Amino acid sequence: MSRLDSMINRLVAQRQILNHAAALIQKVPGPALELGLGNGRTFDHLREILPDREIFVFERKITASPRSIPDADHVILGEIRDTLPFSGSRIGGAAALIHADLSNGDPTDDLARRAWLSPMIMARAGAGTVVLSGHELDLADFERLSLPEGIREGRYYLYRKQ
Repeated sequence: MSRLDSMINRLVAQRQILNHAAALIQKVPGPALELGLGNGRTFDHLREILPDREIFVFERKITASPRSIPDADHVILGEIRDTLPFSGSRIGGAAALIHADLSNGDPTDDLARRAWLSPMIMARAGAGTVVLSGHELDLADFERLSLPEGIREGRYYLYRKQ
């Protein structure tokens, strides 16, 4: 498969799983957390499918198009590893949705990230919180959910807090 075809498949899967997650959290209170803004595509999509929900973005440095950046009250700048543990008072309680597409494809990096990110995600979650991740996480008291049809195993991971 060409890199272009792989990228197209990834983006289609990403849209599909974000839409699926939005449906899963309809009755779950709390904001959505976007861990990593990147170019802002997924934030922009979350803003469209969750129009009545606050979305907080965690990013070390904003480089996205101005059309894909949240207002200053909803951006938390700095290393996620440093800012996420102290964000509770700013985001106002447990998140309904946490999207962490931070994988760079290096299995060693993913294992290291899994070790520090998993407990931080658990601290921001409440009953019913849905977590989407580009790499596997260790989330105690979370159920691993089946992926929507058409998304291959290992492309994304989907969890819900019990």
